[in-house]
Amino acid sequence: MSDYLLDDSPLSPGVIYRLLSGTVCPRPIAWVSTQNKQGNANLAPFSFFNVVSVNPPVLAFSPLLNGSGELKDTVRNLKEVPECVVHVGSEGLIEALNTTSASLPPGEDEFALADLEKAEMPGVSVPRIANAPVAFGCKLFDMISFGDQPLAGTLVLAQVVSIHIDDSLWDGRHVDMDRLKPVGRLAGSDYIRISDRFAIERPA
Repeated sequence: MSDYLLDDSPLSPGVIYRLLSGTVCPRPIAWVSTQNKQGNANLAPFSFFNVVSVNPPVLAFSPLLNGSGELKDTVRNLKEVPECVVHVGSEGLIEALNTTSASLPPGEDEFALADLEKAEMPGVSVPRIANAPVAFGCKLFDMISFGDQPLAGTLVLAQVVSIHIDDSLWDGRHVDMDRLKPVGRLAGSDYIRISDRFAIERPA
């Protein structure tokens, strides 16, 4: 057994990243589209992602600074156009999702790189992925920076203003998980499916 007091620890940020991403899992994947003030779209996946409020509905995701301490295009774009569309990563589009994780120069369009068609999203000017089964149009609620060192995060709080969902997934009360087929992120290059599920009744 090992204990690490991080103030005195020899663990580097890279090692801490591997420890956190390897233990805090599986993590859902936010596939986020944004655009800059010139109208250039960006699309990128983030696995530091969850729901943080229902009334109002707010999603949270956290892009990390890269190894040189530079912001991701997603955060830069949100500072220029405070809107985004958050898609749920699913098996049917996993290859395209992985393609959009590539580091491209600012202004280059990951929709084009992954051969994804754009569609309008109600309530926001940012496009959604046309064939994504679920998408949430969001306005920026707040952003919280955790510093300017490499791998520091920027927590994005995105308030949902519109929802796109395939009618085959949603009966007005339940989402059909077998049709949505969301995927989760583990560590390294590993993902996980939800094909092995179990249920436990919550105590009264």
